[in-house]
Amino acid sequence: MKQFLNLDDLSNFEQTIIEGIKLKKNPNKFELLGNQKTLGMLFFNPSLRTRLSTQKAAQNLGLKTMVMNFSNESWALEFEDGTQMNGSKSEHIKEAAAVVSQYFDIVAIRAFASLTNKIKDEQEIVLSSFIKYASIPVINMESATAHPLQALADAMTIKENYPLNKPKIVLSWAPHPKALPHAVGNSFIRMVKKLDANFVITHPKGYELDSRITGDTLIEYNQENAFKNADFVYTKNWCSYNKYGEILKTDRDWMITESKMKFTNSAKFMHCLPIRRNVVATDKVLNSPNSLIIQQANNRTYAAQIVLKKILENG
Repeated sequence: MKQFLNLDDLSNFEQTIIEGIKLKKNPNKFELLGNQKTLGMLFFNPSLRTRLSTQKAAQNLGLKTMVMNFSNESWALEFEDGTQMNGSKSEHIKEAAAVVSQYFDIVAIRAFASLTNKIKDEQEIVLSSFIKYASIPVINMESATAHPLQALADAMTIKENYPLNKPKIVLSWAPHPKALPHAVGNSFIRMVKKLDANFVITHPKGYELDSRITGDTLIEYNQENAFKNADFVYTKNWCSYNKYGEILKTDRDWMITESKMKFTNSAKFMHCLPIRRNVVATDKVLNSPNSLIIQQANNRTYAAQIVLKKILENG
């Protein structure tokens, strides 16, 4: 594997899940694989799990890590070609990507959606520019439209908790005080489509995600109906796609509660974190033994590690 931008870069998704779970049992088995190599991690947006889990994954493989936060540690980058750079942006991506390619062996990028310009967000300007101008492998640590490392960790978590075929998986929208991107939801949908599962998406009307991603997935506008006989409930907020970046509904009707979870088949609760307690889900749901949120966070390390391992093995 030469790069990891989305789940389709994994040649055998099911096998990768199995390999990731196996690696979790002996994370230091390949500690010499990344010897004398460096992973550069560039953050245009904040992180907790992504930064720490990816650093730990790299260290488990013997990689050195270097981290830069572009919000306060770097020159502001220009991404447009032909621009007269007489404003606030001091460095062009052409030079920046070429320079980091000399310092690192692999570069990982995290850059969120602006939620103000759908066309530009879907062009993935930050990620695609590094891909274009860097000469080393690029890893997506969450971009404007995708979070494949999270989705791979989620797939591992589902596999660990439901080894049988055909679980019912529900992706449920939940309220949030801020407009949030579609990246996690998009990648989760793409991931579940690769599994042998019954899949339902539930959200209020107006919160439909990109139809090119959801495809023929069943959309249920009644949350309790969607939850019936579910084995997994994955909860995430996202803003409107058609009215891009807007919050259309802010009330508590769609918060995940213990009473709603009773409609399920004793479903496992999942969320990528961070989560706003008693806004997205209640304390009772999050504190329940059926909550997998900490296991998901732990699996972020091994999802990143199996991706790094495959890139290192590619040379």
